[in-house]
Amino acid sequence: MGLVIHALVCLLGTGSWVAVNGIWVELPLLVPSVPEGWFLPSCLTIIIQLANVGPLAVTLAHRFLPGRLGEVGVIYAVLCVGTLACLLLAAFWQETSVVGGSPRSTALLSLLFFLALVDCTSSVTFLPYMQSLQPRYLNTYFVGEGLSGLLPGLVALGQGVGTFRCHGNASQAGNDTGPRRAEYEEARFSVSAFFLFLGGMMALCLAAFVAYIFVLLSWVNALTNGILPAVQSYSCLPYGNLAYHLSATLAALANPLACLLGMCLPNRSLVLMGVLSLAGTLLACYIMAMAVLSPCPLLLQHGPLGTVLIVVSWVLFVGLLSYVKLMIGMVLRDEGHSALVWCGAVVQLGSMVGALTMFPLVSVYNLFQAGDPCATPCAH
Repeated sequence: MGLVIHALVCLLGTGSWVAVNGIWVELPLLVPSVPEGWFLPSCLTIIIQLANVGPLAVTLAHRFLPGRLGEVGVIYAVLCVGTLACLLLAAFWQETSVVGGSPRSTALLSLLFFLALVDCTSSVTFLPYMQSLQPRYLNTYFVGEGLSGLLPGLVALGQGVGTFRCHGNASQAGNDTGPRRAEYEEARFSVSAFFLFLGGMMALCLAAFVAYIFVLLSWVNALTNGILPAVQSYSCLPYGNLAYHLSATLAALANPLACLLGMCLPNRSLVLMGVLSLAGTLLACYIMAMAVLSPCPLLLQHGPLGTVLIVVSWVLFVGLLSYVKLMIGMVLRDEGHSALVWCGAVVQLGSMVGALTMFPLVSVYNLFQAGDPCATPCAH
């Protein structure tokens, strides 16, 4: 487990300055394509200094509002902003608008400010957060911080940043005469792809900072509250009305029974939660497969075996994941009020993402077809 934490802390460290460092090494490809030209580096320097408003605000908040500003919430915010800014840069970095009668890279400069804000603020949030971990992980964090400059440089090197040839005017004798100029060669992949790489690095940093337990919580709630309820009728009705009503009723009964079992036999093991979540996910895959195959599922459409399997799958699916949700709630309750607030937020986020994912699949693209319990059995 110590090695896992070292890896996660290292990934967190890479998010500290990876965005700004990436911009600096990408300048040779940015400069020829923006109206600012080689004034862009000086603009970037000013932007970075302006972005120090972020650490200043955090410092003042700690001074005048002690105990009210938690580093965890700020770190989540800055990492989300950094990831989103990189993705927006990939799409809009070449967009310009007229300012003062001249074209300006407003999208690029604005998004660079947010990236600089993220990186500057990381200096006053990441390190204080490291106090909550054992001292031996601090060195690993600094290793990751060092990699935040090395990794973009290596990627830019592979991209071919700064590769050029010197050209001049050719004389009749074949010699170059007159002033020579640099002609940059085409990169192996685009600037937008490089920004997507930076966005991926920021997303990895965010994923490393999320507690394993919140990932489980969001996934479990996405399945139980958003994804599977949208296809319950498609998965059950091909087996008849009895299968649908039994699955709905017994699955609803499985929820309180699982919670009662959790109160009598609590188990806070993260490994067990992961195993149960995996089992619930496999059951969800079977249920989803039957919904996709509706109105002609594979197993004995009007026979008892298919009905039993779909009903048992729904009951076990709801029961296992209800137990997992209860155990996660008990773990987070021990962590205090802030952890429970995040618990509620993650529950709603997972449910929303699951529901928003399934709505277009079910209602817009019509990927699922309802089964008719009175229809003639399908031939396989």
